[in-house]
Amino acid sequence: MRRTGDLGQTGWTKTTLQHIAAADYDMLLLPGDLSYADFFQPRWDSYGRLVEPLASARLWMVTQGNHEIEKVPLLEPRAFKAYNARWRMPYDAGASPSGSNLYYSFDVAGGAVHVVMLGSYTDYVAGTAQYEWLQGDLAGIDRRKTAFVVALVHVPWYNSNKAHQGEGDDMRDAMEALLYGARVDAVFAGHVHAYERFTRVYDDREDPCGPVYVTIGDGGNREGLAEKYVDPQPKTSVFREASFGHGRLQVVNATHALWTWHRNDDDEPVIADHLWISSLASNPACNK
Repeated sequence: MRRTGDLGQTGWTKTTLQHIAAADYDMLLLPGDLSYADFFQPRWDSYGRLVEPLASARLWMVTQGNHEIEKVPLLEPRAFKAYNARWRMPYDAGASPSGSNLYYSFDVAGGAVHVVMLGSYTDYVAGTAQYEWLQGDLAGIDRRKTAFVVALVHVPWYNSNKAHQGEGDDMRDAMEALLYGARVDAVFAGHVHAYERFTRVYDDREDPCGPVYVTIGDGGNREGLAEKYVDPQPKTSVFREASFGHGRLQVVNATHALWTWHRNDDDEPVIADHLWISSLASNPACNK
């Protein structure tokens, strides 16, 4: 599975897509900010033409970002009409239909991997539809059959970049315990236009039973890179770099998956970061 976020329609976008097209992968996962249309509908058309060669050949599974929001003052302060019409996801299919195109889940590799796509820009606190759905979705996973569980969300819950600092805290406060209790293996986010990988974290502290958090909002957006980081680097932040690129998650077997981040360096994909992720389902210490 390939991953990239905040894709846009720039020269770097084309480079990222070329690198992805040249690789072997089953599907692309994109945590929001697709076309950067920002209410200008022709940009959705040009984006469709740009990604069609890839999106027509492999599955593209996406969730919404802030650039998908279409605001109509007084009438619809936060709507997603173009996004929902152009990128209809299978929210009403499978064993856990969500009722909303803004969040959903699906299985990969015969059920060996469960992917949860969350919505940063729809209600998420306890008692809301998304929260109740997520709680039920995670409770229905049989970890004896599902080796890995990964989640995607647009706004990162952990972030040491100065850009968008703290914007994901409220959603993290609302939902982090659900993901931790279900032993989600990794959480991927966009929004921040840079790359960052955290160690396994829970409640802002290193925890061997928490997810690995990765920010990959570096697909090629038109706003540029977020180059300023908090200093000193937090102990939980393992690797961070403001460069365009994309990532690959390769599930090797029932216990191990290989994550690699491919930097777009001089128009060539360069593996700049990698990590072997062990399934929490196979960790006895996390399943007592």
